[in-house]
Amino acid sequence: MELNKYIEHTLLKQDATREEITKLLEEACKYNFLGVCVNPCNVKFAKQYLNDTGNIEIKVVTVVGFPLGQSTTESKILETIDAVKNGADEIDMVMNTGRLKDGDYDYIAEEISKIKAACQNHNLKVILETDLLTQEEIKTACKLCINGGADFVKTSTGFVKNGVGAKAEDVKLMYETVKDSGLQVKASGGIRDRETAIKMIEAGAVRLGTSSGVKIVAGN
Repeated sequence: MELNKYIEHTLLKQDATREEITKLLEEACKYNFLGVCVNPCNVKFAKQYLNDTGNIEIKVVTVVGFPLGQSTTESKILETIDAVKNGADEIDMVMNTGRLKDGDYDYIAEEISKIKAACQNHNLKVILETDLLTQEEIKTACKLCINGGADFVKTSTGFVKNGVGAKAEDVKLMYETVKDSGLQVKASGGIRDRETAIKMIEAGAVRLGTSSGVKIVAGN
């Protein structure tokens, strides 16, 4: 299994330096990862680096409304427009979990739809933050992503205190809920070794967001 082609090599910590971002990009090129996932302020640099090194097939992914999802829809839209302008190939937005738990489903679907429009022809992944949801809420969230026109559902930000992150049973539930709609699943959060990565893929994930990409593919 070519695990490198599932991996979005990720660095989203708030104290990430330009040196660390450069190392992330070097590793992505060395191991031919599917993409890199960086914060919005690093999108332009990442895109330029990959263009300059001839690695234009590696996707630049960034996050919107991260990590809480509690920004207004309007600010998420502006973030998305700016990210695309700076070279982002894909957008991972955080769903407003509070609105989901309030049962404000129209708000959720409409927000997803508006941000998808701002993505233009780029993929939109919606982060559900599964650590905070029941199984029924995960299913509901997935259906709202379908209604809103998203391209992917994603498990986690990895920023929930004491959170597990991606769990194979949640990935399977998400896959079973969206598979007939054409949406795909990204597993992210707590994927630190090859065994876990394979479990996520077997459960239905076609993308893996992880900061442990090198360890997963190279064993170090």
